[in-house]
Amino acid sequence: MPDIVISPVVFAYVIVPLLIFCARVCDMSLDTIRVIFMSKGIQYLPAFIGFFEVIIWLIAIGQVMNNLTNAVCYIAYGAGFATGTFVGMAIEEKLSLGLTSVRIITKEDPAELMQFLRSHNYGVTSIDGEGGTGRVKMVFTIIKRQDLKHVIGIIKDFHPNAFYSIEEVKSVAEGVFPERNSHRLFRWIDSFSYNPKGK
Repeated sequence: MPDIVISPVVFAYVIVPLLIFCARVCDMSLDTIRVIFMSKGIQYLPAFIGFFEVIIWLIAIGQVMNNLTNAVCYIAYGAGFATGTFVGMAIEEKLSLGLTSVRIITKEDPAELMQFLRSHNYGVTSIDGEGGTGRVKMVFTIIKRQDLKHVIGIIKDFHPNAFYSIEEVKSVAEGVFPERNSHRLFRWIDSFSYNPKGK
């Protein structure tokens, strides 16, 4: 079988930029995930990710410095940065880690909604409030982010016209959450959480 010969032009303007692009996608994906993990109070794991992230970045920037006259390398570097940020956010969205607070405001009686949520092991608290158009009921619940679509679906079924807001929660001391068979990766990541009391 004849040896494959790659011309210097192809190597300089195709292979090297492609390697730089791939390295930047990898290191920026790791960087985005690392920052998100830190914001969610996950301990130790961000440092582990950062170790590999910086090594990959050094490889990428080293190739750029070795090819300072090659404009294609600059384009590949920037494109890899942008793509890696997007990929990292997409991965984090798929993981759906952390806790989320859902606040529901409705003029109607939320008793059935609250009973249904509690029957599915969601912790629920309600208080009376005063809105711009009169008295309202405010319902609060803190859920796992992976359950958000399920809870929003329940809200829309019971109170399609209710106002609701969603906020990220870093940690909780106590709580009531449904028992679900989470993926092994999720359970492993949750073990790095700062919050030893959370339920």
